[in-house]
Amino acid sequence: MHFSVITLLSLLLLLCLLHSKAKWLHPALCPTTIIFLRYKLGEITSSSVRSVQHLPLSVSPEFPRGKHRSYSSMSNEYDPENSGFISTERFRDLLATHGSELDPHKLEVLLALADGNADGKICYQDFVNLMSNKRSNSFRRAILQGSRQLKGCSLRDEAGLGLSQRLVRHVAYETLPREVDRKWYFDSYTYCPPPWFILAITIAEVAVFMYYGCQMDRLVLQVSSPSFLKSPLPYHPQLRAQAWRYLSYIFMHTGIEHLSLNMAMQLLVGVPLEMVHGALRIGLVYVCGVLAGSLAVSVTDMTAPVVGSSGGVYALVSAHLANVVMNWSGMKCQFKLFRMAMALVCMSVEFGRAVWLRFYPPAFPPCPNPSFVAHLGGVVVGLTLGVVVLQNYEQRLQEQSLFWIFFCVYTLFVLCAVFWNIFAYSLLDVRLPPPP
Repeated sequence: MHFSVITLLSLLLLLCLLHSKAKWLHPALCPTTIIFLRYKLGEITSSSVRSVQHLPLSVSPEFPRGKHRSYSSMSNEYDPENSGFISTERFRDLLATHGSELDPHKLEVLLALADGNADGKICYQDFVNLMSNKRSNSFRRAILQGSRQLKGCSLRDEAGLGLSQRLVRHVAYETLPREVDRKWYFDSYTYCPPPWFILAITIAEVAVFMYYGCQMDRLVLQVSSPSFLKSPLPYHPQLRAQAWRYLSYIFMHTGIEHLSLNMAMQLLVGVPLEMVHGALRIGLVYVCGVLAGSLAVSVTDMTAPVVGSSGGVYALVSAHLANVVMNWSGMKCQFKLFRMAMALVCMSVEFGRAVWLRFYPPAFPPCPNPSFVAHLGGVVVGLTLGVVVLQNYEQRLQEQSLFWIFFCVYTLFVLCAVFWNIFAYSLLDVRLPPPP
């Protein structure tokens, strides 16, 4: 029933567009949407969808001839002027007729789309933006403007929810500042795929730590073991030509205390963020934080090795805390001030431990203890790229100017750091510790 309403509205707006032969529709969306509708109507197979859904508009398939008359009559009924638009009044009439078959939160967003449209008409592109979940800035403004006029109940007021639904609702209030986004996320999240990136990286880090703990027979302060840096994973300035070490260092930790703090913050913050924003975006922030951490050490603390996942963890936690502060009134998570203070305390304790260890007399001079600068590199990534990602739930990042500004700055930093690693060590005649 849910899809029948979506199909009806989508077909109607699509046919209004096709009937008027409007040329402003985004070409990349036309064939995909047409084929998707035909597939759901049983007119083509799933294999056909996979084979032609990326065809250009000029070769996209047409609707079946046998259905042309019924489609034309629907188009003439709701778009008699052949303008390619449908008025918001008629759109509301359709929602009033078929709205009982929709999820209440999706109905609320559709009503917000109608109420927030200042032109009094809705085009097919608006509808595609809504159903594809990737919304433009102008579409987002229309939804937010319309949602202010709605009087729907809060997501917190809903009763009779199962355990999984309550978890999704909790995650929505932990990470999203706007009620319309929280309701949309609550309706659309399916646990498929699960937050696999954070879980996988956490399991791998714990497994590697346990392996080396058993091998060195040491779980506390593994860094004091003579074989600690002999692993192929940590970053070491003498081995900086081995490029994988700029990322693989996250799998080594100085001890159980280092691992525990990082894993706690990584799971408590990373899993909810990945549930909302997806593995690709959260993975991007995490990996950028990891790479920035090792490169920052290679530039500012040139003789020190690097271990631990703090660069990626601090990128996620810093981005989340900054997002909470920037949307303080909209964030409805419980005890947010206390929880934010606890997060800052945990970050400070871990950072203080890293600073103390860096300047503590090394167990095996002249090789110094691991650097703490990776934490700062992660924080910078979180406050720039990370905030842009978290601020734009279900928005196209490629349309956000701040994203491109920070991404270009980050890319420039990476390139400069690479050249620094190639030339600066020899030009400055840096005395590096011997390789492990």
